[in-house]
Amino acid sequence: MTPFAKKKDLKNKWYIVDASNIVVGRLAAYISKVLRGKNKSQFNPNQDNGDFVIVTNIEKIKFTGKKFKNKIYFKHTGHPGGIKQTNPTKLFEKNKSQDVLKLAVKRMLPGGPLAKKQLSKLKIYHGEKHPHDTQNPIKINFSDLNKKNSIRSS
Repeated sequence: MTPFAKKKDLKNKWYIVDASNIVVGRLAAYISKVLRGKNKSQFNPNQDNGDFVIVTNIEKIKFTGKKFKNKIYFKHTGHPGGIKQTNPTKLFEKNKSQDVLKLAVKRMLPGGPLAKKQLSKLKIYHGEKHPHDTQNPIKINFSDLNKKNSIRSS
């Protein structure tokens, strides 16, 4: 029988990622894995044993191909004819670049109350500064994990 981790045994770590020249989808996939706790040996799908993730320099995040102009985000207000759409270009113009990554991560998590709780462990900031220095976050050099993770300027 597989032993399940108790809530008191779970220790949450803090990770920090610099999003400069990083591809959105690859970063979102990695973050969703860490938020769910799938990077740990005691993963349990019905338990919140994920870690906290801090993302800095979100305004420098990149898309591959023509997705920056052509990708469309849809949402519905719930009223007839209430479909709204936006794209990453408009979000960056409104200075809401953190919503691009947050939407990508949110859509990679399963739906429900547990996913909302896990998404609250994602902290996104413009620039290098963040208020979580006391948690001693572990720096993840995401561009070094795979050469495709970052956009190389030629």
